Amino acid sequence: MSFLEEAQSDVPLLSEKHSGIPDFLLEKAREAKVGVFETRSKPNSKRNRLPVIPQGVEEQVFFDALTELGKQLGTQNVERNDKPLRDGWYMEHPNTHDLMTVLDEEELVPSAMVYPSSTEEVQQIVIWANKYHIPIFPISMGRNLGYGGAAPRVRGSVLIDLGRRMSKVLDINPDDYTCLVEPGVSFFALYEAIKAKGYDHLWIDVPDVGGGSVIGNTVDRGVGYTPYGDHWACHAGLEVVLPTGEVIRTGMGALPGNNTWQTFPYGFGPYSDGIFSQSNFGIVTKMGMTLMPNPGGYESFSYTFQKEEDLDQLIEIIRPLRIGNILENVAQLRHVTQSIAVRGKPRSDIYKNDGTIPGDVVHKFAATLPMGDHTWAYYGMSYGPKHIRQYKLDIIDAEFKKVPGARRIDPSTLPPDEYFWARDRIAAGVPELQELRWVNWMPNGAHIAFSPVSPIRGADAMKLYELAKKRHDEFGIDLFPAFCVGLREMHLIVELVYDRADPKRRKAALDCLRHLVDDAAACGYGEYRTHLVLMDQVAGTYNWNDGALMKFHEKLKDALDPNGILAPGRCGIWPKNYRNRGWEMTKSSGENSQGDGVAPP
Repeated sequence: MSFLEEAQSDVPLLSEKHSGIPDFLLEKAREAKVGVFETRSKPNSKRNRLPVIPQGVEEQVFFDALTELGKQLGTQNVERNDKPLRDGWYMEHPNTHDLMTVLDEEELVPSAMVYPSSTEEVQQIVIWANKYHIPIFPISMGRNLGYGGAAPRVRGSVLIDLGRRMSKVLDINPDDYTCLVEPGVSFFALYEAIKAKGYDHLWIDVPDVGGGSVIGNTVDRGVGYTPYGDHWACHAGLEVVLPTGEVIRTGMGALPGNNTWQTFPYGFGPYSDGIFSQSNFGIVTKMGMTLMPNPGGYESFSYTFQKEEDLDQLIEIIRPLRIGNILENVAQLRHVTQSIAVRGKPRSDIYKNDGTIPGDVVHKFAATLPMGDHTWAYYGMSYGPKHIRQYKLDIIDAEFKKVPGARRIDPSTLPPDEYFWARDRIAAGVPELQELRWVNWMPNGAHIAFSPVSPIRGADAMKLYELAKKRHDEFGIDLFPAFCVGLREMHLIVELVYDRADPKRRKAALDCLRHLVDDAAACGYGEYRTHLVLMDQVAGTYNWNDGALMKFHEKLKDALDPNGILAPGRCGIWPKNYRNRGWEMTKSSGENSQGDGVAPP
């Protein structure tokens, strides 16, 4: 497909494809696609580094092994990655590489993609990989954009695309408020499945963009924005294929004939689910989730605050309200620059010079927008019947207005396409698409995230904000900070947006982020999640007691995956046949992600 054909093709519907868009978001998706391609100048790759073969496997042995696997799964379900790399966009994303690459796009690529249709076929692939010592890398849907997308950590791995043929909602229990899903079920799909059954008393919790896999997001410990926003805390029961091919079910799923797999997550004995989150210890093929009851009413609200230094007082106000559940959901406090960018228009519309965009330019433009000029905007939601909501909203209003210049936004004054309404729907469990429009801020827009965790304290918020601002100024990157406040902690999510077709801007983004990780760790702040190329560095910051935690992870890896075939290097966990061979990526690695071979079996 040519670039023009790709740009003009329609967005696939959920009724046509597991990764498609629901009907109610089709027009918004069409508009989003136009915005993406209007700012794109990067052509599809013609490939310069073929064939892609995993290290440690002879080329002919590898091709013969693929042929053998094709006979087991069907030749149409085993595909070599030897065609031009087509980037697509969020709703038509590739599984051949990272759509939002921060390295040379041919660096982190699989050698082949395979498509199982069942847990049994996943087992067959794992047994095959052990037979030939071929690294495999599972994805649910590959929409983990900003963290590596569909790319494997080890170049030449065989990608297991679970979602394409394992995309069923296996159960929705309207009495227990639970569901059971396969890896290819997106938040879009789960929402539509619940609506199709008429279960208006059930809500789901959704992340900022709803096209990702429920399983993929949850096992990577992603978040949403209702009171059920901690997705990992809301899961209940896993089915997992281990790296040697055995299948286990966790919690009550281990009891034959059980009737509480999705209602009681623990079962009996050690709680093993945690080792399958942010790890490479198993492939999750089924997962249960708890669903939120319809609260009987809801009301979004937003406040704006004028000064950067208001952040300190504001976070101090937020903490007791959040812990006391007056502020009920994982809300966002975001900077005005990102609020401008989420309109989906390029930076060049308001500023064409190099370096970070000046504050006076930002505030002058913000003054022309429906929410007016400000520095910080808080987006929240109150739940329950009107009298209960009003009680909480009155407390919030009194507290927030202690900040001089605080202003509550009147939603009736906002146009239908204002970002406020996207946050309103997300906080009501309705999946959205609008969030990634800020990627259009740069041509060929891509993003990578700095995401440290801190206490809910004003001093910590200011320290992290100033730290991020200093490094962004140093590398000439506009700062997009958003604080997401949990019950006892907060995440600062800083999205670094760059032109992925420009090697200098890619390098600036990666260098900036590497400095930020070390700066934050030196102050006691750790990342909760990171991109593939920073996993070694981030894992290395969790080094208390001479790296005791990583040594423990390595013992688990060696016991569960003796041949080291499953997602080597994911989350910084390397099997013994890769260790001490230069596979770990550091500040000095540059564009190279590869080590010096693999130890023979």
